[in-house]
Amino acid sequence: MDADISSFEQKVDKVVAYCQTLRDENRSLRGRIADLEKEKQALVEKIDTTCVRLEALMERLPEQ
Repeated sequence: MDADISSFEQKVDKVVAYCQTLRDENRSLRGRIADLEKEKQALVEKIDTTCVRLEALMERLPEQ
């Protein structure tokens, strides 16, 4: 009986530890997603700015 309880406690401890590991990993991944979304937004803005500049340059080119 004590062996069963001890075995069950060990299994519960493993599950709790695994859940904590998953929580930590999830938190880390959410942070990474946030960083990547910021980077994506910065790149989109850079592309938009470049498009505007290219359009302005193209307008200045003589027509042939």
